[in-house]
Amino acid sequence: MPLPLVHELDPVPDVFASLSAIADWPDVVLLESALLRDGIGRYSFLTAAPERTFELTVPRYGDQPFFEIREILKQRFTERVPGLPPFQGGVLGLLSYELGRCWERLPRATHDEFELPVMLLGVYDWVLAWDHVDRRAWIIAHGWTGGTTETERAKAADRRIESVLDALRVEEPDPPRRSPFSNLSMTSAVHPVPGVDGVLSNFSRADYLQAVERVIEYIRAGDIYQANLSQRLMSPALVSPLQLYGRLRRRNPAPFAAYFAHDDWAIISSSPERFVRVEDGVVETRPIKGTRQRHSSPEADLLTRDELRESAKDQAENVMIVDLLRNDLSKVCRPGSISVPQLCQVETYETVQHLVSEVRGRLAEGCDFWDLIRATFPGGSITGAPKVRAMEIITELEQVARGPYCGSMIYCGFDGTADSSILIRTFIQRHGWVHCPAGGGIVVASDPIAEYEETLHKAAGMIRALA
Repeated sequence: MPLPLVHELDPVPDVFASLSAIADWPDVVLLESALLRDGIGRYSFLTAAPERTFELTVPRYGDQPFFEIREILKQRFTERVPGLPPFQGGVLGLLSYELGRCWERLPRATHDEFELPVMLLGVYDWVLAWDHVDRRAWIIAHGWTGGTTETERAKAADRRIESVLDALRVEEPDPPRRSPFSNLSMTSAVHPVPGVDGVLSNFSRADYLQAVERVIEYIRAGDIYQANLSQRLMSPALVSPLQLYGRLRRRNPAPFAAYFAHDDWAIISSSPERFVRVEDGVVETRPIKGTRQRHSSPEADLLTRDELRESAKDQAENVMIVDLLRNDLSKVCRPGSISVPQLCQVETYETVQHLVSEVRGRLAEGCDFWDLIRATFPGGSITGAPKVRAMEIITELEQVARGPYCGSMIYCGFDGTADSSILIRTFIQRHGWVHCPAGGGIVVASDPIAEYEETLHKAAGMIRALA
């Protein structure tokens, strides 16, 4: 299989300016490392106008949503160009939380006013890729849309590169379109958030405290060990999705940020959490469990970091999810290959500090990224343990569909290299509204008031971006 056409960009274009230049192209997707860290946050990827899309709106137990996608990737297997970023074209897009109903018999949420698809993936045969460590960028194009011969594909790849270059040369692209305001037909309860002007929630403060108590009752009854309970924070959309993403990346940078615009909705994410990654058969997942608010005083920040690191409750919460993920990975990884190279380490972000672990394994013979997704989705860090019972309780208490929240933005290249985020710290914008759910893991030692306040700490950077 011939290698793609590669054009290096000099000077290196700004990521947000490049997104702005093609923001009106169909199904534009940016996966951005807006915060560099050791081992993560090195690359960003921008693409649009997929050759083909795959959409699933109503998941049913027994569905095989990846069947056709897997066949396309087999037909178009292409070795990566050495020395370039890992994603060089392939499948990219959204998996919503409710996609898990394809593999488990789970109840449906009572309310789903935003009605986003549970899966929307596109086949993208070109990408603008950045290496932020080496400070280089390339346009990589395969030309699959051009025809069946190498000459036809080369010409199509060249045309694609020129069209991207033409868009990047426009110094002042048209201003982004504002999101049209509409009266969203709300079927779920709506309550003002105390102390946060203009923001609404599907829970009142008292109701959220009661829901935490209910989770603790389930734990004491032996149903579960932990469940992740969230509240959906909502506000009118006063700016376009592109403007909102620009604000968010400045005020709450993260290594797994994402922007995905499709028709009349958009995903605007500043996630700190990797879901699963596959490269050369090695699987990696990095669950986050344990959170503390940042402080303006360096001394107070250090004390908070130490308190988080030494918290027996947060360590137990994190280790529970590590064990869940080890079990999930064992379904598709070689026996004896699973390890935990990092356990309960503190990582610092703009508004919070997190306790983060890392679990690794090696895919078993005959298994690929799509088998891995089936075995692990949705991520254990945003469900609880045991996973299925925790998800049943989440649906009962939250009552609203999570949609993209706690789902994933993913890519899987033509060579099988893949990576994905967990969509936390994420806005979903549609019907003139934005919502950004925030939650936390509830264990038997949880204090309901502290858990409620933690959700607002996690959403603090998001709420500032709305201001």
